[in-house]
Amino acid sequence: MKTYMFPGQGSQAKGMGGAALFDAFAVEVAQADDVLGYSIRELCLEDPRSELDNTQFTQPALFVVNALSFLARRRDGHALPDFLAGHSLGEFNALHAAGCFDFATGVRLVRKRGELMSQASGGAMAAVVNADPAAIEATLRENGLDRVYLANFNTPVQIVISGDREQVAAAQPLLQKGRVLVFPLKTSGAFHTPFMADAQKEFEAFLEGVTFMDPAIPVVANISALPYEATTVAATLASQIASPVRWAATIAYLVGRGEAADSMAFEEIGHGDVLTKMLRANGVTAKVVPPAVVEAAPSVPAAAPAVAVIGKDAAGKVEAWNRQHPVGTRVVSSQTSPEPLRTRTEAILLFGHRAAVYLDGYEGYFDLDDIAVA
Repeated sequence: MKTYMFPGQGSQAKGMGGAALFDAFAVEVAQADDVLGYSIRELCLEDPRSELDNTQFTQPALFVVNALSFLARRRDGHALPDFLAGHSLGEFNALHAAGCFDFATGVRLVRKRGELMSQASGGAMAAVVNADPAAIEATLRENGLDRVYLANFNTPVQIVISGDREQVAAAQPLLQKGRVLVFPLKTSGAFHTPFMADAQKEFEAFLEGVTFMDPAIPVVANISALPYEATTVAATLASQIASPVRWAATIAYLVGRGEAADSMAFEEIGHGDVLTKMLRANGVTAKVVPPAVVEAAPSVPAAAPAVAVIGKDAAGKVEAWNRQHPVGTRVVSSQTSPEPLRTRTEAILLFGHRAAVYLDGYEGYFDLDDIAVA
């Protein structure tokens, strides 16, 4: 048995998808451009205005690359999987693959979702590594941080906290002790928490005008770690915005569906290998298929394997940066004012493919590609 997994925010990177993928599905790319009002190919491959990390652009970009990657698997003769799952935004790709809506409808859905989520300001998120949920909740409770929530249960020891910006910042030094590490995330709001209640209501109203088919393949929902029930697609998608992502429980459910112990195979469809790496942390010993590199159709010149190259390139950038630039290096960024800033950490490799560093005065990370030494 096999499960296709689709990644969500955090997997985006300039160059994702590769030219061959966009060339091979020109009709779908044109549909996306028509819905979005801008070139999705340019955004994904070049990101000329440094917009790819902005939620309202991130979500359509990831949906399109994930969806085209799935269509490429079908074009190449691969059988449909037995189960589907997607991490947050990736759940829309799972539902698209299950036949709940067509490609253009999916682009419209994630465009609206990204717009609504990007408007929810005042929140922050941070990844907490090497701490279990009970320990995190105890620390928050003991210190009166009642506006911080556990938003993503990615693995037993990788949890994302989300909530009030000041309280998330206050939680970081309290949590980061011993082996526990805390990485602030570059998001515009407190996703997957009650802070998103207004966005959830608006999205729910928007979904009333959309017709959904029941999934033809079981799709395991983030909010319940159980398959979608018939006629519940709209309600579940609306609830997802303000509810925790139960990814570790989702993987546990899927492993349990195998016909024999360790018989469920997993394959990540889309850009990167973030979910593939999480499998081992979730104790999966079943077969894990490496993320596919999409090849060009026979009539299109083949391109380099973009995903692998990006990952290797990012690791090299981190190593080179730390070799040449100590903490405190003065830099300028295309995303801030022209005044120089200082780095406050060494460069790190985030999510397996992103070369990043943290700067004084800013909570979220900055891509090394977006800064220059002053």
